[in-house]
Formats: sequence, structure tokens, C-alpha cells
Amino acid sequence: MNADFGVIECRALGVGMARGPRLATVDMCFRAGRFTAILGPNGAGKSTLLSILTGERAPQSGEVRLDGAPLSSFGAQALAQRRAVMSQDGSVAFDFLVQEVVELGRYPHRHRPALDEDGILLRAMALTEVAHLAGRSIHAVSGGERARTHLARVLAQMWEPLTGDQARWLLLDEPTAALDLSHQHRALGLLRSWCRHQGIGVIAVVHDVNLALRYADDVLVLDGSHAECGAVHDVLQPELLQRVWGMCGEPVCGRDGVRQFLFSTQAAVRAA
Repeated sequence: MNADFGVIECRALGVGMARGPRLATVDMCFRAGRFTAILGPNGAGKSTLLSILTGERAPQSGEVRLDGAPLSSFGAQALAQRRAVMSQDGSVAFDFLVQEVVELGRYPHRHRPALDEDGILLRAMALTEVAHLAGRSIHAVSGGERARTHLARVLAQMWEPLTGDQARWLLLDEPTAALDLSHQHRALGLLRSWCRHQGIGVIAVVHDVNLALRYADDVLVLDGSHAECGAVHDVLQPELLQRVWGMCGEPVCGRDGVRQFLFSTQAAVRAA
């Protein structure tokens, strides 16, 4: 197998708006079958980076490569068959039903539909617990239910394996922001399961360090012009929490053996 396959590579990637300041420079390989969390303080460039990885925004410098080829060489249709995107803004311009929003995930496959398109929709909605909302307007459900609908949409989009060595990717911007505690864990547990059992590559912007420690394999932390990446438990150490967020975190181990942090109100004052 080609070593470049199943990889999204950032090469000296300049993260920032076209005429804005440089927020970060990223050199990193994201690998299929692994869950990578992107963390950092507000304004560090997390969402901007994700939009560059999806191909929606051009980098200030450098490039993104998918399976060894420049991301810019892929057309919109080809990308939509390889990766699905869940943005922060879950608003929908038209008064679609919940099921119709999920059906949008199957649009890139309209020329080669699956044998069981209806079954894919039903199973995707069942996984995210919105099947009972299928006939409701997307504007008549809660923010959390809307987020779970969009999660079902991206799952439906990447439901079936691709031909050859092509990997599937889910790129999500704060997928748990509108979810309650229980659904946060269910959603991230589902994403981790897809990594493990289906070889999906997941790249997600998250804010909760403890959720990243519990569910992610790798982490990319943006802090000003600095970017630090690696295995999640190697990178997320008390020293980094204090430097990046100005927070004192005490590592503890839960009954399941997962390391988490208890945060103190005695936050370190960040240098001006």
C-alpha cells in the first residue's frame, strides 16, 4: 500500500485569513483510523485550520495533501465523496425536515446510489438518536437535536467504504458544543468507534481537554504562532495547560483508567 494513502498532510501550512495575521504554522500528518482533536484558546485558529483542511479556505502558505496529492487538485464532487464536514453553524436556510437534512449527506453519491439508501438514512439517524424526529422541521428541534441531525448527515455521507485504498474522513468543528453531557460522550464514543472499526479518520475541534483525553488518539494544540502535536496523553500535560490556557490542572485517574484533569481556580496569569 502507498505510504501516502490514508493521510492528510499539512506542509508548512500557514493558518490565518487571507490578509490577516498568521495564527499558526502547522506541519502534521493526520492518519485515517485515528481520532485527532484540535485544541487551543479562543482565536488560536482552530476553525480556520479546519476550513483549510476541508478545502473550503486556502492557506496563507504551504499546502494540504490528501493521499499524497495537493488538496487543491480535487474537485468538489471528489472531495465530497472522500470527506464529510460538520461546521459550527448548524443553521439551515430552508425549512427541511430532519430526515431531509440527513438525506443531503447522500447527495454526493447520487450517481452511484447504494442498494439500501433508505436503510442508510434510518441507521444513521438511529446512531445519533434522531430517528424519532425524522418528520419534524429542522427549525422546530433544539440546538442539541440539530447538532445530532448534522452528525447523522455526515455519517450517512461517509457510510460506505470507498474503492481501493481511499480513506474516508470526518471533519467536525465543535461537534459537542450544543450537546448535553450524556450526548457529548455518546457522540464522541461513536466517532471513536468508527475510527477503530471502520478505519475512518476523524479530525475534530474540541474545547474540553478531558473529552480529548478520553476519546482522541492524537492532539494538535494551537497557541498563538505555536503548534504542538502528538499522542494525546503525551501532549496534554500540566505544563502545557498552564502555558496555553493559564490553568492549573491536577491529573487524576478514573475507575476506567483514563487520565483526566481536575482544574483549580488558581489559574496562572498569562504573560501579556
